[in-house]
Parts: sequence; C-alpha cells; structure tokens
Amino acid sequence: MRKRPRIESQHIRKAARGELCTVQIAGICRHDPATTVLAHLPDESGGMARKSDDIAAAFACDVCHDVLDGRRAWPHSEAEHSEWYQRRAMVRTWRRLVELGVVTIKGVKA
Repeated sequence: MRKRPRIESQHIRKAARGELCTVQIAGICRHDPATTVLAHLPDESGGMARKSDDIAAAFACDVCHDVLDGRRAWPHSEAEHSEWYQRRAMVRTWRRLVELGVVTIKGVKA
C-alpha cells in the first residue's frame, strides 16, 4: 500500500497547549497542563523517520509523552495496558478537539 501524504495540522498541535494530559498513565502522569504537547501514537501512517498523522495523537504531559515514545519505561503494573491507554487518550483528545471547535463532525454540536 502506498504511503499517503501526512495529515498535519498546526491547529491540532497548538490546541494541546495548556490542556490536561489525556493519557494519564497511573503513577506516572504529571497532570501539569504547562507541559502538555501533542504526542504521536503508533499507527500505519508512521514509519521509519516519519511521525504518525496528527489525527493519530493525544495530548500528553512530558512524562506520559516520554513513556509513549519509549524514553521512559511503562510502570510495571500498567505495561500490559499500553494499547488501552493509547486508545483512550486518542478518543479523549478527539472529544476535546471537537469541544474546542478545532475539529468538526457533521451533525454534532460541540
């Protein structure tokens, strides 16, 4: 399958500023909106030297972002739930993007 152009949005990336972390890894999360950025999650749009699309991402504090990117280990008790955390974070982020008006879905009022 041919790689499509990346979906990139400065509006989505900027929306992460000052937001709560949507990843919230138990025992790790800093819960500090001042450190929140858009963290890209693994999916088929990413690859060697290529970040995933901006729609395959979540708002993450610096510590949760380090865990997602492998710079810090998952807490032992939560490692088996890593995919669940990522999916939950992406859904939470999309909901927040709709609330903020950054993303619109036909028929849905924010």
